[in-house]
Amino acid sequence: MKNLKKLVQVALIVFTVVLHVCCKKEHDSPDNRRGQVVGTVTSADGQPIAGVKVTLSGIKEEDQTTTSGSDGKYAFADVTYRTHAVTFEKDGWMAVGLTVTAAGFGDAGIATVDVAMISASARIVGTVTDALNAGQPLAGVTVSIGTVGGTVTSDNNGTFAIPNLIENTYSVSFTKAGYISVVRSISPADFVDGVATLTLQMGSEELLPGLTTIDLQGAEKWYYNEYRGGRNADAYPHWDWACNYMSTLNFRGAWQEQNEGTTLQIRNSGDDRNNPADLDVFDSFVYGSKTITEDNKILSLRVQTHNADAAAPAYFGVQVIDLSAAQPKAQKVGNNRTHAGGYTDFDFDLSAYVGKEVIIAVGIYRQSTGDYWKQLVLRAIRFADRKVENWDWLPGTEVVPGWKLSQETARSTMPHTKKTFTGLSPISGNRDNYVDAYRAWRNVAHVGAEWMFMPLRKDPEVFPSEGYIIKTRNTADVDTKVPESYLYAKFSIAAGSNQLTLSTRNFGNNFTYFKLTAIGNDGTVTHLSPASNTAQQASAADDGCWRFKHGDGGAGNPEAYALFTYDLSAFNGTDVTVALGVYNGEANTGENKLVIHNIKIN
Repeated sequence: MKNLKKLVQVALIVFTVVLHVCCKKEHDSPDNRRGQVVGTVTSADGQPIAGVKVTLSGIKEEDQTTTSGSDGKYAFADVTYRTHAVTFEKDGWMAVGLTVTAAGFGDAGIATVDVAMISASARIVGTVTDALNAGQPLAGVTVSIGTVGGTVTSDNNGTFAIPNLIENTYSVSFTKAGYISVVRSISPADFVDGVATLTLQMGSEELLPGLTTIDLQGAEKWYYNEYRGGRNADAYPHWDWACNYMSTLNFRGAWQEQNEGTTLQIRNSGDDRNNPADLDVFDSFVYGSKTITEDNKILSLRVQTHNADAAAPAYFGVQVIDLSAAQPKAQKVGNNRTHAGGYTDFDFDLSAYVGKEVIIAVGIYRQSTGDYWKQLVLRAIRFADRKVENWDWLPGTEVVPGWKLSQETARSTMPHTKKTFTGLSPISGNRDNYVDAYRAWRNVAHVGAEWMFMPLRKDPEVFPSEGYIIKTRNTADVDTKVPESYLYAKFSIAAGSNQLTLSTRNFGNNFTYFKLTAIGNDGTVTHLSPASNTAQQASAADDGCWRFKHGDGGAGNPEAYALFTYDLSAFNGTDVTVALGVYNGEANTGENKLVIHNIKIN
């Protein structure tokens, strides 16, 4: 009995020791230790911000919330040594989300999470209506910009507001069960007095992948009859990287700018290989809104292919959508085409759409599921009254001999809807890396993307900080009738929209010769003289040219450019193609440059 009692006493002692050790280990384990999360909330210039809502969240843990004090400080006690999200929110400031982990707790059991918040008073607001219910307000739509605090829901009036933003670029998504999701892009230029407004309708039938009737009503316009891609200098300077701006168009799916052209690609990475074959729906495509006339009713594509052969060619084609139809549908123009090889010209007859503005889409089809990888290289998209082949200029009767601009092209160019254009590039680039820079033109109404460039004899300088530059060669060939190069665009001239102002400069001691020309739809050509100018030196020259010297002006000094103002009121009530060209007015004087800082019509 005595031995049994001793055995029980020993067992109890051992149990107590083990229990103590186990409890101590459990208490000391990282997941059960507890400490503090503290910090200070300040503005970008280091001033404390009071009244900021600070939320501490942990996986499977209840959120804790506090508010920063007048000194900007906040604190959370009894916080587990685990990963937590810390979010900071206050009206008028951009929401911020940070993370603290177990390793962030110091020896004293304190994790410090300081934050500098950015003042953000801009908003994205708008209204969503229901295409499936006679355009009534649509409630319950999730509107998101994909950042902390960037998701809201439309109310019973279909309205929404995403506050506390900076004027920046955003991709705004709209989703609701039973409706096709819609994505809209916002750029800094869309904010007016700090507010960007979006109005859209959900529920429309998808006519092109990801695009409904409502989407296509706002499609970018293909004002011109030729778009060139790639960076190989075939037939320089007509075909050269600095002159070919197809990559500024609206591409969907997979695409890439390559030496040979702008390529439409089959999406073939990861889960994309599970996509079904479909010879009616584009896998990748480019599209725009285009007015078709007798002068441009034939669409010609100059293409080649990659990763295709005679046994497995690339499948491609053209689809047209007439939004004025009672029930708009994507209609194929002719049959699908196949190709596997070098540059070849294909034509598509758009005669059925003469007199209408329609959506034109050029795309590549997935012919097979699985590992199916093809590329259609677009070297040129061209519209004329006949098929266009090789590296030729668009055919027709020239408005001025040597200009390579036909009367047919001038007549069928669409009047521009924008009135202000810049020559300053938001992003710089070079021959080997320019696509991002060209794409940035889309957000600022850059002349390179919005006007048609005609490189008759000389390529431009597209990214200087002073503006887009067209220039002369260093040659003895004096010519004040045919420019070295020029840009053109068409405008509807009327009261309130009949004055053009060119902001410009040049460089060095030589004169730059330039000319502004108005071309009527009837082929009438009028060379214009400025009504006024602020250049340091300027005077009339031969054949309607003006010559000037002015060495001031830059991105940081916009007020110093010379201004040339032109009165277009003589053309009120008409559509006029305006051409701005640079001329070799003096022999052997180097590259004389015309800098396009901006062009405004008002």
